[in-house]
Amino acid sequence: MSDTLASSNTAVADAQALVPPPAHAAWLLKARQFNTLTKPRVIQLIVFCAVIGMLLAVPGVPTAAESLKAVAACIGIWLVAGAAAAFNCLIEQGIDARMKRTAWRPTARGELSRAQTLLFSAVLGGLGMAVLALWVNLLTMWLTLATFVGYAVVYTVVLKPLTPQNIVIGGASGAMPPVLGWVAMRGSVDPEALMLCLIIFLWTPPHFWALALYRVEDYARAGLPMLPVTHGNAFTRLHVLLYTVVLLAGSLLPFIYGMSGWIYLVSALVLGLLFVGYAFRLWRRYSDELARKTFRFSIVHLMLMFAALLVDHYWTI
Repeated sequence: MSDTLASSNTAVADAQALVPPPAHAAWLLKARQFNTLTKPRVIQLIVFCAVIGMLLAVPGVPTAAESLKAVAACIGIWLVAGAAAAFNCLIEQGIDARMKRTAWRPTARGELSRAQTLLFSAVLGGLGMAVLALWVNLLTMWLTLATFVGYAVVYTVVLKPLTPQNIVIGGASGAMPPVLGWVAMRGSVDPEALMLCLIIFLWTPPHFWALALYRVEDYARAGLPMLPVTHGNAFTRLHVLLYTVVLLAGSLLPFIYGMSGWIYLVSALVLGLLFVGYAFRLWRRYSDELARKTFRFSIVHLMLMFAALLVDHYWTI
């Protein structure tokens, strides 16, 4: 009796699978797949850092005109960043399919074709560049294009498969969002923007190496020369610790330069020492769980430190 019921249920499931989904459901699924290509969580952090750069670039509360320009800049940066993420998925389709962390992506599963992905990236990138050129300024547009090339081509195509220092060198493009935000409002690349860029540049290696430590088998399976794969766990842990110390020192530059006050200084010291503490524990006694916690804290660290910059900025107005 149970075998009969099981066969009946299987037959019903097979029949349902043959029935095409409603048109609106198919479109919704496709939209979700394209949205996944843009790596929404990564873009949220990118836009957040860009917004911080925009707000810090304005001496006081933004005017209506400045607010509209900031909105346009956010849209343009989001579109180009999404285009870069989609292009990354296209280039790394085979690699993504071999890694548990990325095997669910639509390109890795074959749910979106290479032509669809390339067209989607081109449309997003073109729209983003147009928005930046027409409603922000040309310097922001060119710097955003350079960031796209740096991430999607230099990092993804050249550095990532060739050198364990891919994150260090390629981190320059990932550190650009606050510069883009600053230039969107000021129209110039100033020392303050470069300091924000330096902070993210120093933050990037310990952030990604913490992830690579507990995903080392994934990277080895994909054939990527990440630092834990090429130089081992202990070597990578030491470099995570060293970079967090350098990051702590670099994060003090806005205060030393006079860009920020005591609110930021205290926040940077506390957050930096906590990050160093995580890295020190990771260096002394490794576990995958601690590596995960270090990776997650690194995201919180960056967001809170940039938020502290913003609070300090408006507190002194």
